[in-house]
Amino acid sequence: MKHIFIINPTAGKTDSRQKIYDMAESLRQKHGLDVQCILTKKQGHATELAKKLCETGEALRFYACGGDGTVNEVANGINGYDNASMTVIPVGTGNDFLKNFGPEDMEKFRDAENLWDAPQFPIDAIDVNGRIALTIACSGIDARVAKDVHNFSESPILDGKSSYIVSLMVNFLFKSIGSHWTVELDGEAVEDDYALVAVCNGRYYGGGFMPVAEARMDDGVLNTLVVREVNRRTFLKFVGPYSRGEYAKFPEYAHCSCPKVVHIHSEKPDIVTCLDGESVVNSDVTIKLHDKKLNFFGPEG
Repeated sequence: MKHIFIINPTAGKTDSRQKIYDMAESLRQKHGLDVQCILTKKQGHATELAKKLCETGEALRFYACGGDGTVNEVANGINGYDNASMTVIPVGTGNDFLKNFGPEDMEKFRDAENLWDAPQFPIDAIDVNGRIALTIACSGIDARVAKDVHNFSESPILDGKSSYIVSLMVNFLFKSIGSHWTVELDGEAVEDDYALVAVCNGRYYGGGFMPVAEARMDDGVLNTLVVREVNRRTFLKFVGPYSRGEYAKFPEYAHCSCPKVVHIHSEKPDIVTCLDGESVVNSDVTIKLHDKKLNFFGPEG
C-alpha cells in the first residue's frame, strides 16, 4: 500500500511543508511504509493528482494536508475508487471538516503516527451537480460570504471565524440578502425570495458556524435548512442563533427537512453554491445524497 501526502503549500498562515515532510519520513523509517509527498500547484490540482493515482489500481491511502478546500479536492479525486481512502492532516485556516470529530479527536489528526494504520470506514457525502462535498453545500448569502471570505483570510489579525464574520458584514451591508429562486424539495417546488439553502451532511462551516446541530456524516440523511428572505434587522437577530444550530427559534421563515433531492433554479446564473469552502456559480443546482461511498480512515473511536 502507498501512503500519499497531498500538500497545499499555501494553506494556513504558516508554511507547514517541512512538518509534513518530517511526518512522512518518520513513517518511512519507523514502519517501512511506501510514502510519497506531492505539492499542489493550483486550484483543482489535488483532485487531478488523486484521480490519476487512483487509476493505477494500487491500494492507496491519501493524506489531505491543507484546509477544507484541499480536503474537498482530494475527496473528489478518490470518489468512486474502491482502492483508495483518505484522511486529513489539518494545516488550513478553518478546518471545519474535522470539527465534526470533536476537539479531542481533532488533535489526533495532526500527527500521521495516529493515522497510518487507523481503521477505514465509509462516510456520506453530498452530490452537487456531479461534484461532491463532505460537510455542507450552501447556496445564498452564506455562499456569497464564503466566496468572499478569501479576501480577508490572508489578514494576520483574523482567524477563520473572524474572516467569515467580516465577509458576512460586507455582504450584509452592501448586497441584497435574498435571491429569487424556485426551490424544489423531493418534487415540491416553491418560487420565492430566499436568503439561503444549506444542505448539511456535517455540522460545521464558515470557521465554526453550525446551522444544523443534528447533522451527521454517517447517518444516510441530508438535513436541509431553507431560509426565506428577511429584512436586515431580522437577519441580524437570526445570525447568532443560526450559527449555533438554533434555527427552530424562527419557524416563520426557517424550515429544516430531510429531502432525498434538492433542486434550485434561477432565471439567471447567479446561484453561488459553496462546497466545503469552494464556490461554483450556476443557474440550476441539483443536490442529493452520496450514501456511504467515500472511504475515510481516522483514529480509532
